Amino acid sequence: MDENAGKTIFITGATGLVGGHAAEEAVARGHRVRALVRGSSDTRWLDRLGVEKVVGDLEDEAALRRGAEGADWIFNCAAKVGDWGTLAEFRRLNVEALRLLLDAAVAARVGRFVHVSSLGVYEGRDHHGTDETVPPAADSLDAYTRSKTEAEALVLEYARTRGLPAAVVRPGFIYGERDRTVLPKLLTNLRRGTFAYFGSGDQALNCIYAKNLVHGIFLAAENPAAVGEVFNLTDGEPVSKVRFVGRVAELAGLKPPTRHIPLRLARVLATVVEGVAKLRGAKNPPLINKARYKFLGLNLDYSIAKAREVLGYSPPYRFDEAIGRAMAEHRPPEAAAGEPSRNQGVKV
Repeated sequence: MDENAGKTIFITGATGLVGGHAAEEAVARGHRVRALVRGSSDTRWLDRLGVEKVVGDLEDEAALRRGAEGADWIFNCAAKVGDWGTLAEFRRLNVEALRLLLDAAVAARVGRFVHVSSLGVYEGRDHHGTDETVPPAADSLDAYTRSKTEAEALVLEYARTRGLPAAVVRPGFIYGERDRTVLPKLLTNLRRGTFAYFGSGDQALNCIYAKNLVHGIFLAAENPAAVGEVFNLTDGEPVSKVRFVGRVAELAGLKPPTRHIPLRLARVLATVVEGVAKLRGAKNPPLINKARYKFLGLNLDYSIAKAREVLGYSPPYRFDEAIGRAMAEHRPPEAAAGEPSRNQGVKV
């Protein structure tokens, strides 16, 4: 009998991109899924899956304990995400609220806690095959990635000092079906003609399809060797900024962007424009800032050799198929006509 069958899994962030795909895959595998949801959240997708809902938020200690009680595994897919805001704002939800969830997990004696971190925890520089032996940056380029660094350290502390069987996965730039932020924003900029590459655009993009990430999350939950460890996760093939953005534009029936900002100029602009915006107390991020320079200007190539060797991670979806599936809902009707329906399950 499979010891990993029929688990009860408590998922935070289940109304978001990663958590929604995790819930979908868990149901497909025959697990019982419990999701933390705000009272105002759109839960139609979770309702369709038959997911049990625990109403509350990341700072609701009682709701977190209800969700963790009787759970075999916890997948923490929730986080405050963005490239603008104060460190205090990001810390409150990504670190301080996480401590409440970790306490609930310890009290419930869960069998595995998988925390979704980010490859953004590494230093803001060019990366060429960087692996997990390289420590996270003490001072990241933006408040979000710094809070993710602190969150990761907190999870590993609980694994060492509280006996929590926890594992951390570090995905890169996540895309997939039902994405309400990343691909829609990119498509808006492409349609407006405001998108520009920083430099040549040939720099590596550390992307990962949501279903490939979920595949890695389940491997981290199932494998005893994952406890106390951190794993880089990507699509496992070279994907440049030009390849990714160009394919998105093509699938949306748009002309691929051709504008380029010289790399040195982009770096200077990012520093100056961000500084001015902060002095003015801007509520929204400027068109160019340090986080966007990191995303568009730097070479972001990370090794997933550890995940392959320890977890047996092999991304089920290649990039060309994955981006096609992710973009299906954004394609013009004439482009999608006659295509076969998509199979929603992860291939394992």
